[in-house]
Formats: sequence, C-alpha cells, structure tokens
Amino acid sequence: MKLYKTKNSAVVEANGGFYQTNLSWNELINDDNILQTLNEHIKNIEAGDASLINELLPPIGSHQELWACGVTYLRSKIGRQEESKSSGGADFYAKVYEAERPECFFKSTPHRVVGTNSFVRIRKDSSWDVPEPELTLVVTSSGKIIGYTVGNDMSSRSIEGENPLYLPQAKTYDECAALGPCIYLTDKPLDSTTTISLEINRDNKKVFEGSIAISQIKRTFEELVSFVYRECSFPYGCLIMTGTGIVPGSDFTLKSGDVIKITIDRIGQLINTVR
Repeated sequence: MKLYKTKNSAVVEANGGFYQTNLSWNELINDDNILQTLNEHIKNIEAGDASLINELLPPIGSHQELWACGVTYLRSKIGRQEESKSSGGADFYAKVYEAERPECFFKSTPHRVVGTNSFVRIRKDSSWDVPEPELTLVVTSSGKIIGYTVGNDMSSRSIEGENPLYLPQAKTYDECAALGPCIYLTDKPLDSTTTISLEINRDNKKVFEGSIAISQIKRTFEELVSFVYRECSFPYGCLIMTGTGIVPGSDFTLKSGDVIKITIDRIGQLINTVR
C-alpha cells in the first residue's frame, strides 16, 4: 500500500486503485495501526485513477522533524574521509563507522523540505555539492516504523570537509531536503535486496549514475531509530534518513539546472531540479 500527500487530501494506492480520503495527514502518519485504519477506511470509497495524485506534496507532517544518520555505508565512510583529509577530520568518520553510537543529526523542519518535481538548492557559499539518496523511515511517536519514503539529503561537501563542526551549515538550509513521491506502508521489513539508484542529468545528458542495495548498510533501522529517539520525544512522529551508500567522486559537483532522479524499489522515484 502507498500513501500520497496531495494538495487536496491523503490518497491511498491499493489493490490497483486510488482512493481519496478525508483523513488527517498528521494523524495518519502517527498511527501505529495505519494499515488497518486505511484498509477499513477505503472499503467504503469508490476507487479512482492516478489523476488523484497530482500536485504532490512532501510526505511529512506539519509538526514533524526530519532527522538523518550518516556514515552508515562503507562508501560513505570513505567519501567523508576523502573530503575531510586536508582538515585533519578523516579519523572522525572512520571512528563513527565502527562506534556503537551512530552519527545522528537534525536535518530539517517541514518548511525547508520539498516534494517530487520541485526545486532543491545548493548553497551559494559552497563549491562542492552533492545529492545523497537515502531510504527514509517514517516513524510514529512510539518509535514504530510504519513505512518508507525516498529521501534526498542535499549536502555541501566543501563546507563539511573544511571542518566537521560545520555540519549543520552543510546540511540545513532552505530547500535542503526532498521527500517523496509517497510513503510505502508495510508491516514487514524491506527485502535486503531493495536497491537505491541515483541518476543525475545535465543538459539532457547523464553525468552520474550509481546504485546500492540496502543490505550494505552497517546498522539496522531499529538501531538508528533507537538512537534518534534516545532522550528525544517526537509527539507527532519523525522521519529519519538512513544514510547514503552512493557518493559521486571528488571531480563531481552539482550545478544549477541538474536533474536528480532517485529511485527505490517498491517505493517509487523522487525527481528534483537544482535551483
């Protein structure tokens, strides 16, 4: 089952049809029993077609926070070591990859998050920028993972590489994150072969592509949730990006007009253009 946040309502995709609901988005995505709730609700609704999911919004609640985890894949560890070598910060990333405590950080409030087919930004004071394609967890206030969406954690590698203490500036700014196109709802764990793919096009030509299976992540999703929720309450639930395993080389940086396409099996494709 998939759940879309549109300008007009929450729309469910199930059993080959689309169902426009009158349910509150904020309440739905903080419902531990969301599958049961929606299955009961759509019994009495006539199915429509895909035209119901136009004008998509980012699938985040109006009071939710977006958090992120880093250095959860080996490729990310290596990439971060490369970018921070000259500043002497490379050891920090090697240590956090092996440490019991993962890197967890606040990414964004809802007003800085965009949906699919919207613009993302690169910082004007940054010289090296990349998208970070990430499987993103949808978690209720109780800490239960109820679904998954596609995430783009836009990042300034030049700012973070200059000094790890600049991480908040490298990560958090207007239009710094994208989520969508929907939330894939399931009460079962995702298959370990689930693949995340990234494609970047410039002037209608492919300039980068890569993919990785979520089996390559070092930590379990439950482990990441437990650390984000440790000593922090999320009364409206929370979305958590789980880190990236696709890191373009040091010779690549995003430019205005680039089109970023991130696809995750069973969830869908998130498309954004760099402003």
